[in-house]
Amino acid sequence: MNALHKRLRPGPMRRPSTLLTPLVAATATLPLPAPLTAQNSYDIVLSGGRVMDPETGLDAVRNVGIRGSEIVAISEDPLTGEIVVDVTGLVVAPGFIDLHAHGQSNRANEFQARDGVTTALELESGAASPAAFLARRGEGAILNYGATVSHMSNRAWAMPERVAALEQARAMLDTDRNAGQRELGSAGSAGRYDPVAREDYPALRNALQRGLSEGALGIGMAHQYYPGASLEEILEVFKFAAETNTTIYTHVRDMTISAMQEVLANAVATGASLHIVHVNSSSLWNIAPVLDLIGGVQSRGFDVTTEAYPYTAASTGIESAIFDPGWQEKLQISYGDVQLQDSGERLTAETFRSNRQQGGTVIIHMMRDEWIREALASDFVMVASDGMRYAPGAHPRGAGTFSRFLGHYARDGGLLPLMDALAKITIMPARRLEGMTDQAARKGRLQVGMDADIAVFEPDRIIDTATFEEDLSYSVGVMHVLVGGEFVVRDGENVEGAMPGQAIVGRMIER
Repeated sequence: MNALHKRLRPGPMRRPSTLLTPLVAATATLPLPAPLTAQNSYDIVLSGGRVMDPETGLDAVRNVGIRGSEIVAISEDPLTGEIVVDVTGLVVAPGFIDLHAHGQSNRANEFQARDGVTTALELESGAASPAAFLARRGEGAILNYGATVSHMSNRAWAMPERVAALEQARAMLDTDRNAGQRELGSAGSAGRYDPVAREDYPALRNALQRGLSEGALGIGMAHQYYPGASLEEILEVFKFAAETNTTIYTHVRDMTISAMQEVLANAVATGASLHIVHVNSSSLWNIAPVLDLIGGVQSRGFDVTTEAYPYTAASTGIESAIFDPGWQEKLQISYGDVQLQDSGERLTAETFRSNRQQGGTVIIHMMRDEWIREALASDFVMVASDGMRYAPGAHPRGAGTFSRFLGHYARDGGLLPLMDALAKITIMPARRLEGMTDQAARKGRLQVGMDADIAVFEPDRIIDTATFEEDLSYSVGVMHVLVGGEFVVRDGENVEGAMPGQAIVGRMIER
């Protein structure tokens, strides 16, 4: 085992392959029974692949039978089907689950699918109106989708002076859903430097509750982007989350140890479920003590998880609060470490000021590879992309996160075995979601009775190709991807017109 694995005590979300009981470990290697009736035929058969399921530990050559949207057979015996695909020499794994994908469009989904992703969720920032988000994506999506309710956008409902603008924006949803969503987000972010008064906390709770009733998968709390949120307000949201059994997905207040201590203390004090996004870019040079904190809290039974992405640069809006005065000292970088997304230009003091005024997306080169490796090697750290909205020059994590993790770090870098790597992008995120949605119990697993969300890839070839200098490009080595039993990638190419993606919704939804 890598030395970094040993450094931290694994908590409740440890690698599933290390949690097998002797009975499960034994049965995982036994041949699964063939179909009970000889006349069984399947819609799709994946024939002769190396089937890997991190939950059970199964790692063997098997034939997989799919009927409709479900895996209905995993057998050593040959299976017949309307479509039989020979996947000899390829890994057949559960489809990858991305908990942190801002690219909620089908163009973004095309790149994600070629990276093995079958479910891409917007959980960090969330949606101002989860109902509007789900309705828009429900018009036809390549991948499964879902979102949290945005704390940033909805805290404005607790600011009396902003309610009129919010009500006007919400009314627009009936006539122009996209414009209404934009206006809701804009009206909410306009209050990012404003505090919420204690007497207005009930209004904040009501706004968050409405989002949960619309199908949100939790609360998105990216409070580095709205510095007006006080310590007390954040604690209030944790109290609400604990009372409603809701998971908080947080981008912490800043890149300090104390910012991590704030959310961890709140989780411990209230009992709220907590997921900390991109621990790499939220910790920087503090990654070792931050992992100690998260691992320690988790090992003591608290429902706290985290994720990282396998790149040394971040990406965000140049107009955001992250670039408020003092950013160079806080991030320990300078203008030349900031790159315009659209042109690839590195900034100077003068171009920084002009671009800050007009706004736009930038790529921030601020991390070291050893920090990334330390995070990815930790037993309890999942992998998620933080993929940006599609743009030709967008950060490559939107196209290559999972292939880079499996190819560059796990395989070429020897960071961890393939089964353990797969656990970080399948069963671990599925288990993270189980507290909020019953649908997650059928995701992240390659077993009979599970959803046929499947990634088939070449283990010796899978790798990312997108870079910081060129436009986005597809990963290589992902040969087939099925979402709900339908191919969205076939023979290494996107399937035109395939839109089988389904909504993943919170169990508090009011139908």
